[in-house]
Amino acid sequence: MNIRYILFLILGLDALVLILQTQELSISYQEASLLYGDSSFLQAYIKSSIFLFGQNDFALRLPMIVLHILSAILLYRISETYIKIQRNRVWLIVVFILLPGVMSSAIIVNDAGLIIFGLLLFAYMYERYSIILLYMLLTLYMFINGGFVSLFMALTIFALYKKDKYFFVFNLLLFLSSLFIYGIGAHGSPKGYFLDSIGIYAAIFTPLIFIYLFYVLYRRYFTKEIDILWFISAVALVFSLLLSFRQRVSLEYFAPYLILALPLAAQTFEHSYRVRLNMFRKKYRLAFIVSLVFLLINSSAVFFNKYLYYIVEKPKKHFSYKMHIAKELAQKLKNRDIDCVDTNKKMSTRLKFYGVTKCNNYLLKENSYDGDELNSVTISYKNRVVYSADVTKININ
Repeated sequence: MNIRYILFLILGLDALVLILQTQELSISYQEASLLYGDSSFLQAYIKSSIFLFGQNDFALRLPMIVLHILSAILLYRISETYIKIQRNRVWLIVVFILLPGVMSSAIIVNDAGLIIFGLLLFAYMYERYSIILLYMLLTLYMFINGGFVSLFMALTIFALYKKDKYFFVFNLLLFLSSLFIYGIGAHGSPKGYFLDSIGIYAAIFTPLIFIYLFYVLYRRYFTKEIDILWFISAVALVFSLLLSFRQRVSLEYFAPYLILALPLAAQTFEHSYRVRLNMFRKKYRLAFIVSLVFLLINSSAVFFNKYLYYIVEKPKKHFSYKMHIAKELAQKLKNRDIDCVDTNKKMSTRLKFYGVTKCNNYLLKENSYDGDELNSVTISYKNRVVYSADVTKININ
């Protein structure tokens, strides 16, 4: 079978699974805050989907799925420069779509999915289009999202390395302008979060893959095999780790940059594998298989996460708890002809998306799973009660 048909089959299956997963999640408080908060490019992008398909979970998450699929296609095209064997490029895409952080960005509405797509689009256009188009694209990025500030910083250093004074001045101006527009988070008393950041990176990429990406960036620095992908990935990684010595870092703005190191890692792995005799290739095959197994386990945990309520002692400790409850709660309230309640800010903001607004007619207060059955509403997953609240009608004279 043609390799490209296999690629589109994989991406089609990936999109189908993600679309089915949209029905398993509720809007989170962070997503609702983005949707109803200050205007932004991402907000306008999501609202355009809701305008076309209605106010539902499919419309909410479809834009991120589209960005994810386009990102995978861009990564495949970029990898053509680095990976000689076509089927190895497909394996790279499989690894990409199974990465825990990538899977999250493909379905959760936040800046990470947008930044991944933007970085891959720039990397794809860099070798193929005129410098004028690149200047226009980078200028657009400055107004779209503050998460691209690390890209401007990396390109400033890259231009300095290449002794390209025009590209240097241009990106330096974009970098300073982004800092002026979006600022830089440096608040609170200094406190080290270096190990926390390493742990989060390992969770986003899985430990084995993160270690290998770090090794490839480190090794290429000393062998002078550095190009624009190396600069973008390495500068963002080093900057985020240095910043973590001072404060907690929002890695959703930095982790996407390490995605650009995947073609470099695949190229290094392919070269190391091919130059060895067959008898010495076993450890490479084993490392790849182990990585793939861990990725499949992680993806299974994500897609079948509601079954984890069986083994999680406290439902609120579940990693996806903040993206559950709201949709089912709104439906149960509507079944009781209740379309507005007074409850805490976070739940109220989430319920708004599902048509349950804020009012003083009913009071919704979470209880300890032991409220009055007549006045309480409970949410259960896989026969496990995960949420219970009392609904009280308030008499207003």
